[in-house]
Amino acid sequence: MPLALLALAVGAFGIGTTEFVMMGLLPDVADDLHISIPTAGHLVSAYALGVVIGAPLLAAATARMPRRKVLMALMALFVAGNALSALAPGYDSLLAARFLSGLPHGAFFGVGAVVATTMVPPERKARSVSLMFLGLTVANVAGVPVATLMGQHLGWRATFLGVSAIGVAAIASLALLIPHDSSHAPATGLRGELAALRSLPVWLALGTTVAGFGALFAAYSYVTPMLTDSAGFAEAGVTPLLALFGFGATAGNLLGGRLADHSLRGTLFGGLASLVTVLLLFPVLMRAEWSAALAVALLGMAAFVTGSPLQLMVMEKAAAAPSLASSANQAAFNLANAGGAWIGGLALAAGFGVTSPAVAGAGLAVLGLGVASVAYAVDRRREAVHVGRVIAAHVPDVLDVAGVPDVSDAPEQSGALHH
Repeated sequence: MPLALLALAVGAFGIGTTEFVMMGLLPDVADDLHISIPTAGHLVSAYALGVVIGAPLLAAATARMPRRKVLMALMALFVAGNALSALAPGYDSLLAARFLSGLPHGAFFGVGAVVATTMVPPERKARSVSLMFLGLTVANVAGVPVATLMGQHLGWRATFLGVSAIGVAAIASLALLIPHDSSHAPATGLRGELAALRSLPVWLALGTTVAGFGALFAAYSYVTPMLTDSAGFAEAGVTPLLALFGFGATAGNLLGGRLADHSLRGTLFGGLASLVTVLLLFPVLMRAEWSAALAVALLGMAAFVTGSPLQLMVMEKAAAAPSLASSANQAAFNLANAGGAWIGGLALAAGFGVTSPAVAGAGLAVLGLGVASVAYAVDRRREAVHVGRVIAAHVPDVLDVAGVPDVSDAPEQSGALHH
């Protein structure tokens, strides 16, 4: 694999760290700024809102720019947002800085996925995307725990300065390793980029992302009370268990990339089916400590097996505007984060039990399978229509025995081809 993929992974590592570290720093931020923890929680929402808004807008606005320069500019915006977070004098300014930090997130992954696939042979496209996403999953294993520990001992502002330094390293890596000649974008313009999103298969792929990853976040958002109230872990033991989720996600991401290069849709269906199974088993697995630890690892693996296939599928369905579609998929991922957590919360608030969010997540995963099945049926139908038209267009004229076209029979036979 090209060394340039390392530069994309470094950027993904920084983005993944800053996205998830705020959850561990909420008590420290709330105490320092004299606000409540629920109010501090809006800082998480501000980042997610930045991702949803920035992903399609920045990808469309930079459609004509060389992708190498776009990636570097996005990381520069990322560095600025995190530096401003570290220097924010109060809650409102920190809220704005977190929103700014989220703006380049989706566009970076979207454009980065396109660049990654241009540097490898067609049979390794999914694997190249999974290697870029490796930075995101490793962030959950190493980046977030280290950054949280730094914030607890040196202050939360030091964490964001540290993340800014990672962003600077990513910019240097992009400048050194991304080749100039493989990162030019087609000059389709904003209108061409937006037109590519009118495709039904693109929207079905995005819908699969929302439902599939919504299933993950319905359960993962409430995994701490599951581990403490059902499995019997002490609160101090939860953090190491969350690292197991990161290890599972890393393994699933790499596995999904390798399998998707052999069967894109087969990997997607298999991953979603595995996610349904794991989530349905959660109420049973959460009854003992060893099985609960296994459940957390399996959840990360099952969910992230589908990551690379979904990203590549969206890009292929919008071949005329892969950067915009790929970025929109990141916005869909964050919508899944918010929507899945909300649906899991509804199940918990309704009194169905501490593991009920996982069962609700299984329902979302089944919905994801349904949407993926509809997408498959639409693709099959379109392929059949396309093949029919190609055959009809290449049928030779009907000739009589003398070699003269038979005018009376030709229209009838030609018409029969279209029925």
